[in-house]
Amino acid sequence: MSSVKVLVVDDELSIRTLVRRYLEREGYQVEIAENGEMAMRLFDAIQPSLVILDLMLPDINGYELCQRMQARNNVYVLMLTARGDESDKVQGFALGADDYLTKPFSLKELGARVSAILKRQRGTVSPTEQALRYHSISIDPVRREVKLSNNLIELTALEFDILYLLAGTPGKVWRRSDLIREVWGYDYVGDERVVDVHIGQIRKKLEQDTAEPIYVRTVRGVGYKFEDNSSLGRPTPTGGLTVNS
Repeated sequence: MSSVKVLVVDDELSIRTLVRRYLEREGYQVEIAENGEMAMRLFDAIQPSLVILDLMLPDINGYELCQRMQARNNVYVLMLTARGDESDKVQGFALGADDYLTKPFSLKELGARVSAILKRQRGTVSPTEQALRYHSISIDPVRREVKLSNNLIELTALEFDILYLLAGTPGKVWRRSDLIREVWGYDYVGDERVVDVHIGQIRKKLEQDTAEPIYVRTVRGVGYKFEDNSSLGRPTPTGGLTVNS
């Protein structure tokens, strides 16, 4: 039996039962909750690796619940809901959701997304991942902190991973498919436009004018690249990035 624990939070008994039975057959340890209060009690008790979370709960808004849980231990969150409007997805990703699946859904697709999320190894740092320092921005993968002009910028886990990847190769143009392969993993089965949502959120937090970004730039018809137009970063022998003022 897998040691991976999954918490399913949904107010519909049929959905909870269906998802639980399927994931248990796939080898996961699964607990279920019908409301936010029960979900938080189970969350603290079992410390799940992943939460599958409905947005429309009888007591606590799913968005708020996502924030509470991720504030505890940066848990993975897959939102599973009937609310499929783009604005709902944007809000979910902005609050830290790792993926968003709308009802009705395929159990096979749900299983593929769960597997892909759990392969991401959030927060781990390899020996080659060192702090990136530019004229205006510093990105620390150990503390997972981003500072803009010495002010701390709060990014979600996915936003941080995307920015760190872009900033690690300034000037390189990344296609959406390449960003998904590197950040989400090869098994990601969602819409590639999810990249655009996260880029938009990063720009809101970094850029003074999101219509004219100076850090995360769009290369029309191709993808995205990172620049710090106030100065050009150059690699140092230690692998970090410094700036000649």
